[in-house]
Amino acid sequence: MARKRTPSPAAAESGISPEVAWYMEERGIPLPDCPPRFQTPSPREAPGAVFDPERVDRVLRAFHLLRHTQGKWAGKPLDPDPWQVAYILAPVFGYVRWDDEAEGYVRIVRKLYVEVPRRNGKTTLSGGIAVYLMAGDGEAGAQVYAVATNERQARFTFDPIRQIAERAPALKGNVKAFTKKITHPASGSYFTVVSSIAEAMHGANVHGAIIDELHVHKTPDLVETVETGTGSRRQPLVVTITTADDSRQGSIYDRKRGYVEQLARGALTDPDTYGVVWGADPDADPFSEDTWRAANPGYGVSPSAAYLRGAAAEARQSPADLAKFLRLHLGLRTKQETKYLQLEDWDRNASMVDEQRLAGREAYGGLDLSATSDLTSLCWLFPDDERGGFDAVWRVWTPEERLKDLDKRTAGEASVWVRQGLLHLTPGNVVDYDFIKAQIERDMDAFDVRSLGYDPWNASQLTNDLMELGAPMVKVRQGFATMSPPTKELQRLLLAGTAERPLLRHGGNACVRWQVDNFAVAMDPAGNVKPAKDKAGDKIDAVAALITALSEAMTREQPVRSAYEDGGLEVV
Repeated sequence: MARKRTPSPAAAESGISPEVAWYMEERGIPLPDCPPRFQTPSPREAPGAVFDPERVDRVLRAFHLLRHTQGKWAGKPLDPDPWQVAYILAPVFGYVRWDDEAEGYVRIVRKLYVEVPRRNGKTTLSGGIAVYLMAGDGEAGAQVYAVATNERQARFTFDPIRQIAERAPALKGNVKAFTKKITHPASGSYFTVVSSIAEAMHGANVHGAIIDELHVHKTPDLVETVETGTGSRRQPLVVTITTADDSRQGSIYDRKRGYVEQLARGALTDPDTYGVVWGADPDADPFSEDTWRAANPGYGVSPSAAYLRGAAAEARQSPADLAKFLRLHLGLRTKQETKYLQLEDWDRNASMVDEQRLAGREAYGGLDLSATSDLTSLCWLFPDDERGGFDAVWRVWTPEERLKDLDKRTAGEASVWVRQGLLHLTPGNVVDYDFIKAQIERDMDAFDVRSLGYDPWNASQLTNDLMELGAPMVKVRQGFATMSPPTKELQRLLLAGTAERPLLRHGGNACVRWQVDNFAVAMDPAGNVKPAKDKAGDKIDAVAALITALSEAMTREQPVRSAYEDGGLEVV
């Protein structure tokens, strides 16, 4: 065991613990100069922590016995890069503490989170760790899993690791590789894929797991099932290696990334979890080589400077390619594939909306009935000829049996919205349209409703019932020709509005804000846009209802006075 050491200035500046810096100097491994953007406290801070260099030696020897399988390095030893040793392998495998139940020293870190841009060796790193946990960790009957969301992702995750195991000369006769499983007969251990909760529960005695690309997991269920299956192991290790996501709120990625940031800031303490996140400073020049180097610890080797220059050249040509470049190569969480609405613009226009003062006011509505089993939204817009722009009020419904799922996707915020009256529950597992009809009747009594737009493609008995009640129902088709003008108008209102003179006053509705953050658009060759639910991070029904209402409000004979009339913004 290594004694506690005093950090050298170079190691401290790079975020490398004194013991790891000593280890690298002793083994002749150069110190890297690519510190992560976020790094949780070193495992050395845990009570009883000691550093065991021989454990790190064993891991590096195991990696050396493996072989690269692709490109110019094919056939060469899978020796980790210095940054991988300094920031990942040595801290995770080197720091141990005494465990009375195990009657020996065990690893401190049980959950490892690594976020790094594409082409920085995620596959080879995770492959080496997976093979080591199966065949070199000294765990009898080790069950190690690649955690995937479906069969296709399972192939991307498992196949490269199987090739590494198959092509390592030192493993011949020691491991057996099959289509979906690798076995180590001497220890009774195996490595395989799970892509469903049922498969994960079948094992339920997890020693190790590799979760690749966490952001593709739409729900936390499978990941959490694997994590909770480690309870009977002495020193389990669940490894999450991922790139950045598109900023979906409430996702399993969002929760784990946020947790690592909290640990890095010192807001929380959890010595069992160790995380490193590489990414560019959001304010840095995305086309600067210094920015590329800061975001990519493997810069110059993998990815190469030439590769990033080519990717950057593509990013200069279109917003969609830029968003992809920022996320995949600079580690920045982008909002959606094609950015259209910015949260800062939305928040700037919040203002106050007093529904009681809207009584009797001229109103235009938009009704989105696209998802009877999830969210249904109604938006009322009230033109204001004196202040300019609109006041907006929403009604959003979800079936009560869907609330639990919605809570998972919003980190528990959905239940808060219910308590705040921003989200209304209807009985059962589908939205009860009788509740919506009753609310629209009340709104028609309270407001001067001029029209209520709806998508005829999703027309239902509800729309027929509303027509019989005398509601001024108007078909608003959802194609580019109809949706592009109000979608662009929404963007212009938000851009032109200021905190002093907001043009779309929405009162800061948190349920709608979540959907604005999810919002994405589709664009045709002519530059027309429309809401794109298939590209959105999650639900955008409330925004779709707003755009439908705005489509109706734009038909007013008396134009709404706005900032555009004084020449402050040119409309093209």
